[in-house]
Amino acid sequence: MDEPTLYRWLVITWMALAVITFVALFFVTAPYGRFTRSGWGPRISARWGWILMETPVLITFLVLFGISDRVTNPVCLVLLIFWMAHYVHRSLVYPFRVHSSRPSITVSVIAMGAVFNIGNGYLNGRYLFTLGPELGVSWFYDPRFVMGAILFWSGYALNQHSDRVLIGLRAPGETGYKIPRGGGYRLISCPNYLGEMMEWGGWALACWGLGPLAFFVWTFANLAPRAFKTHRWYKENFPDYPSRRKALLPFIV
Repeated sequence: MDEPTLYRWLVITWMALAVITFVALFFVTAPYGRFTRSGWGPRISARWGWILMETPVLITFLVLFGISDRVTNPVCLVLLIFWMAHYVHRSLVYPFRVHSSRPSITVSVIAMGAVFNIGNGYLNGRYLFTLGPELGVSWFYDPRFVMGAILFWSGYALNQHSDRVLIGLRAPGETGYKIPRGGGYRLISCPNYLGEMMEWGGWALACWGLGPLAFFVWTFANLAPRAFKTHRWYKENFPDYPSRRKALLPFIV
């Protein structure tokens, strides 16, 4: 079996697993953050958990870029900037902004996340830099790229701001949870998740390939159930939680 055929089967399998995961996460909650619980193995600090979980995708993507023959392709370089903007922050900046140093993420979650990220890095990087069509500068004027770029960077900004709000709720060494307010939190409980979905939905548009689309499907499958559970958790734990605030989509759900 040649690599393009193998790639197509991997993407199909990847999307099927995303659908299964989407259903499963309504019944089983991933044990990290506010939902950390016993029975899932040893825990380490969120800081080191994020570094160990997210760094592999950064390395995978860069290696696939470096070994390709498209290192001077303008479209590949621009899309590389998109990817790096998210993952440099997620793996090397965000972990050092989190105040909590308590063990709050299990090694099992880190291992599953790292494996997913390596696979995701392959499906996206291999498509962009080798298996997909080599796009020219005219792609920058295509409506799919333009709309995708706008959606990606809008989601990036929403995700960044929402994370800053959450981080600002705690002083160094402080534990516990508070009601986040301002920005996207005026309308929904999880604007950080919505921002990430917007990012990778925009990425799928800007890249226009099955691998990037699979990433968006996985992002939705992973974060949508958690958003609804987080919304319910807030309502159960804070009697004064804003009643008009929705879980994920303003004014809708």
